[in-house]
Amino acid sequence: MDSLIPFTTSGSLVDCVDRKMLVVLRDGRKLHGVLRSYDQFANLVLEDTVERIYHGKAFAEHWHGLFLIRGENVVLLGEIDLDQEDDVPLQQVDYSVLDPYHKRDIAHKKAREDFKSKVLYEQKGFCKEGGEGDGY
Repeated sequence: MDSLIPFTTSGSLVDCVDRKMLVVLRDGRKLHGVLRSYDQFANLVLEDTVERIYHGKAFAEHWHGLFLIRGENVVLLGEIDLDQEDDVPLQQVDYSVLDPYHKRDIAHKKAREDFKSKVLYEQKGFCKEGGEGDGY
């Protein structure tokens, strides 16, 4: 019976516990933290969590600490290679420096998506869906 564990959705996470992970959420946030626990719904508990934002060749981090993530909000979960983590060719800057640029980028992306949705609805006959900020 134990041979079936890797083939179940949440069972495949057992090897990821106590490892540093990257989690991308449906709203586009990127979280880095140590996976401490999960359940059958793929709800995750991250410890020492930071949210990273990026702009150009710079990134900034905002500390969150212990973070509980509902499984339905996870788009991507991947292990961070600790040997290569420091070799990233990006410069770390203070969060307050990048935050205005990040917010502007989010606003531009939302405007593009709204325009695309409007064209698809009015000209191509697609239906309106989402509305909760689901980009995936």
